[in-house]
Amino acid sequence: MITPPQRARVCALALLSFSILIPTTSLQALPATMETRVINGIADDRSGAIAFTGGVVVVAAGDERQDATLLIRNGEVVAIKNGSEVPEGYQQVELKGRYVYPGLVDLYSNYGMPEQKPSSRSRYRGPELLDSTSTTASNAAESIRSHVNAVELFTNDDKQAAEYRKLGFTTVVSFNPDGIARGTSVAVLTDGNLPNLSVLKEKTATHYSFDKGSAHQMLPISRMGVVALLRQTYLDADWFAAQQSRPFTDLSLEAWNNTKSLPKIMSAFDWKTTLLADKLGDEFGDQYIIKGGGDEYQRLDAIKSSNATMIIDVAFPEAPNVTDPLTVGRVSLEQLKHWELAPYNLGRLESVGIPFVITSKDSGKKFWKNLRLAVKSGLSEDAALQALTMIPAELMGEAAKVGSLEPGKLANFIITDKPLFASKSQLLQTWIKGQRFDVAVQSDLEPGEYELSFNERSMQVRIESSNAKYSAKILPAEDVSAEDVPSEDVSTATAEAVNDSSDSGKKTSAKLKVSIEHEYLTLMLSEAGQVTRFSGWPSGSDWRGEVGFPDGSSGQFTLTSLDGTLDPIAEADSEADAADEVEAPGAVIYPFVAHGRQSQPEASHLVFRGATVWTNEADGVLENTDVLIRDGKIQRVGQNLAVGNARVIDAKGLHITAGIIDEHSHIALDSINEFSTNSSMVRMADVVNPNDIGIYRNLAGGVTAAQLLHGSANPIGGQSALVKLRWGETPSGMLVEGADPFIKFALGENVKRSVNSQSIRYPQTRMGVEQAFVNAFNEARRYEAKWKAYEKLSSRAKREAIKPRRDLRMDTMVEILNGKRFVTSHSYVQSEINMLMHVADQFGFNINTFTHILEGYKVADKMAAHGVGGSTFSDWWAYKWEVRYAIPYNAALMHMAGVTTAINSDDPEMSRRLNHEAAKSVRYGGMSEEDALKMVTLNPAKLLHVDDRMGSIKVGKDADIVLWSDHPLSVYSKSLMTLVDGKVYFDRKADLELQQEIAMERNRLIQKILSKGSANGAGGAKPTPETLDYHHDLLDAQRAALGDRI
Repeated sequence: MITPPQRARVCALALLSFSILIPTTSLQALPATMETRVINGIADDRSGAIAFTGGVVVVAAGDERQDATLLIRNGEVVAIKNGSEVPEGYQQVELKGRYVYPGLVDLYSNYGMPEQKPSSRSRYRGPELLDSTSTTASNAAESIRSHVNAVELFTNDDKQAAEYRKLGFTTVVSFNPDGIARGTSVAVLTDGNLPNLSVLKEKTATHYSFDKGSAHQMLPISRMGVVALLRQTYLDADWFAAQQSRPFTDLSLEAWNNTKSLPKIMSAFDWKTTLLADKLGDEFGDQYIIKGGGDEYQRLDAIKSSNATMIIDVAFPEAPNVTDPLTVGRVSLEQLKHWELAPYNLGRLESVGIPFVITSKDSGKKFWKNLRLAVKSGLSEDAALQALTMIPAELMGEAAKVGSLEPGKLANFIITDKPLFASKSQLLQTWIKGQRFDVAVQSDLEPGEYELSFNERSMQVRIESSNAKYSAKILPAEDVSAEDVPSEDVSTATAEAVNDSSDSGKKTSAKLKVSIEHEYLTLMLSEAGQVTRFSGWPSGSDWRGEVGFPDGSSGQFTLTSLDGTLDPIAEADSEADAADEVEAPGAVIYPFVAHGRQSQPEASHLVFRGATVWTNEADGVLENTDVLIRDGKIQRVGQNLAVGNARVIDAKGLHITAGIIDEHSHIALDSINEFSTNSSMVRMADVVNPNDIGIYRNLAGGVTAAQLLHGSANPIGGQSALVKLRWGETPSGMLVEGADPFIKFALGENVKRSVNSQSIRYPQTRMGVEQAFVNAFNEARRYEAKWKAYEKLSSRAKREAIKPRRDLRMDTMVEILNGKRFVTSHSYVQSEINMLMHVADQFGFNINTFTHILEGYKVADKMAAHGVGGSTFSDWWAYKWEVRYAIPYNAALMHMAGVTTAINSDDPEMSRRLNHEAAKSVRYGGMSEEDALKMVTLNPAKLLHVDDRMGSIKVGKDADIVLWSDHPLSVYSKSLMTLVDGKVYFDRKADLELQQEIAMERNRLIQKILSKGSANGAGGAKPTPETLDYHHDLLDAQRAALGDRI
């Protein structure tokens, strides 16, 4: 039974709760209702006119108003005024120094979308699913889902909405994360209201990705295949739109065209795919907004040149597990450095002027912790707030409604107890269209020192809080020991302290627990086994209430704030000072892997004195010769050259050759195979990976250039990429400028999927392979004829005619027919080699190179007559059935027949020893040493049509040269220096120093992780499993057995 004093106390608390910091639910602007909706109960048309006084109102980034009054009515901001005067008709809410910020906007979310499950179909098992499984009149490519509208899928999810509100997000842009073209997104409020009322904008942006999502259709299987599909869809959409009478129904292309004016958001994985997305957009006149991977700091200059606005998450990587000395070697330097540098990403984007917005998509509950770490790591608070409010509002075209607290905008705002980016700042409430949502326990009990007075006793106590958890410590006058006992519950936070007194020489302990629940203060003082209970409520900056003593009597108490009460502003300032003391991180290196450098090498002005120079020209091998390099070119070759201020390198007793060129390589690629029978639309240049350590290892072996080829999964593969091994460059920076375009064809068992007995993809036989080529070229002829006929029309006739459809496959095939693109064909067996030459003769073009060509010795005379070169292995045979007739004399025999012959690697390890592979032809076939060396230098340059600038030591050619320790064909010879364009990309002496620097940097980072506590060192991300390099034509049965490890 409640006694009268208790009843009076309850009534007093009830009245008091009506006037505390934030109003109860009766004092909020209620959400708008639909006029068409029938109300079950009494209609509520209150205007919700509320005046928030006595706080710090941040209207927008850089516009902070002290002691301001925020007025809202009908879910909108009415005004922001100075002072605390409340207009008539407004209910007052005292903020008491709290902070009001605009509601946050997340431009990248899947809020309210159905769960997506990726396709479980294997690339390598069972029959291929080549057609779309869609049952609607959508695009033939199942992953083109531009017809999907997120607004039609959206359902409010109370749990998700609450999570967003806890983070302060009042508006999110939500899209369906499925497919390459993902359709349109919807902008919604996170109020959890009816979708009819929560939707702010039905179609906000169109979305794209490099991931085909849940599509069961097999194609595309590669990143370059995704790019090709998007390029073709751009072209198809234009062709489709140009026809008033549509040739067929395609909901996806219709939607693609109807949403062209919307912002376009592309999801990228990392800085490489960011640049790839921008390259795609530039081709078709679109500027993508790009969701980055958080590693943009690794390539700030390239990202800035894209002119893209970035969407950046603060989902920083966990510290790698470095506690086990046996496995720590598997933690890469890249992992360690990215762990350290990822928090600096946003600050560095800001520092160079790259526009960005911030998303919570993957950071979740760690959002604020990580974002505040980013602020400590260089991101300004104003830039962070802009990236969370006004910039995303402008990008989605709703800046007139959200993004700031200007009059007329929605009353979307958040209230915090301290400045938003202070490390202990607590988000108290989120308001959406004037509707209040409590997101944290609220209390007027400020951390600091207080005097607790009761029954003529007093004691000083210190109260602290962290994340709504309170702790208390009794502060006696004499020296004592004390302990804090933090709460385990957010809503009822408790703490205790120990106080030793010295009465009668005995130590006694006093423990004080404190809890706050709904503005109701409870203290429990334990002394000598007796408990004194305190119950109170706020009284200004102090607290007062009743005390119940162990003997059953009662009294009054006060908890009075002392001068030591913590000042939120001072606390924030101290945190800012602490941020200045953050340990400086390690440097960014290029590329961002082991053996990267802090800066790119510059073109050298240097001379090699007194070397043995293998010219590969008519001069042959020159003894005691100088080679002068300047501006990336070979300037002079001779003896006792006058070199001016050039750096002199003593090369006496050493050898100089042209850089090795690998005619057939798969290093430095993120994808190898696309799967269509004719995949001529894909470009290996789209997937060049400049971070591949294989580049550096090849440089250490004297390789300076390589042709990066598509795999052999199909008769007609993708377009090749000729690169120079410019270690630390971007993908585009590695490409050889102005090089002739090539394409990969393939013959043999791989292209007919012979090992997969369930395969249904055409062709299935060697006869079918021939017909695949014939059909493709016949189709290309018809395609070209159709375009020529169209181009001959008058302007008037063209307006009335239907423009032919652009087909990226046929464009490439026409280039081959017209001698504008050149074929490198994977080949093994004599009969197939003859077949492809016959097809080429039939259509009036020449095969440029047969690669592998292990039975080339059987048809060398026919190859010479056709004008095709051969790029083969030295003595690699018997690794599968169709190479059973390979012999080590093959290269020598083709060379003797007049075939331009090269030795290639097709392997990331063999490519490091191509000089040794070339030397084997001296043993097998008696080839001269100079001719053997030419097979990895000048001859591949001829096959790739770059012998006018590479492949030999000749004045005017690119300074791609190698300084060897010994005879270049000797197994004992090592590359001492490798230069590309006159820049030293590998120096063996410098490499020894670099290895020491790598070891020191690794150790520094490992110690940094361990010093942050065992939780980081032991419980973080596991070491990355060792990545194996698989040969591109690994048999399907082997692929199936290896499964996801490929």
